[in-house]
Amino acid sequence: MAIALALAAPPAAASDCRLALALGLDVSASVDAQEYALQRDGLAAALLSQEVKEALFSVDGQWVALAVYEWSGRWQQAMVLDWTPIRDEADLTRAAEGVAAAERSFDEYPTALGAGLGYGAMLLGRAPDCDRRTLDISGDGVNNEAFAPSDAYRAFPFGDTLVNGLVITGADPDVVPFYLSNVLRGPGAFLEQAGDYGDYEAAMARKLRREIGFAVIGFRESAKGDEG
Repeated sequence: MAIALALAAPPAAASDCRLALALGLDVSASVDAQEYALQRDGLAAALLSQEVKEALFSVDGQWVALAVYEWSGRWQQAMVLDWTPIRDEADLTRAAEGVAAAERSFDEYPTALGAGLGYGAMLLGRAPDCDRRTLDISGDGVNNEAFAPSDAYRAFPFGDTLVNGLVITGADPDVVPFYLSNVLRGPGAFLEQAGDYGDYEAAMARKLRREIGFAVIGFRESAKGDEG
């Protein structure tokens, strides 16, 4: 009877999460208190922007899982927002409020970008079951402690994770070429730029709209393929 019931059971439903998106925020010593506030509040405001809402809620029944963490030194990473399903505007508002209420975790450590990437990979390893996985890491400087991003990509379970970047270009002229050469990973990966932390909110909104919109396109293409 048990075998008959198992055979009669409907197949497991496919995931209705189209994207697991992890955001890593730089809180190394190069980011002062005012810049940190602009980064934190800029992310919260970007999440609530109309363009991001349209990207998030453009596919009925399909949602995005969001997580946010801070990174700086080799051992200095901290969760700001653990995995949160964003199914409607109420979920989004609660997530944005959680980000806005966050207190800085570290402020005196170097820029261990490889370790920050590795932490993001482990975080995505326990994400909800989603069609796509994306890690977006923000920063204003190059790696200057511990292992390199290339070592992180060899050592941690990134799998099919897409890695995008958002760089703040005012402090370090090498940050853009460094991210382009060492951080971006996967087909369609891109780099968004902010001239300074005052531009962070607008840059983050552009980046979120683009990467969430990419997941929408990918989901629709997959759905068409399944129909065929």
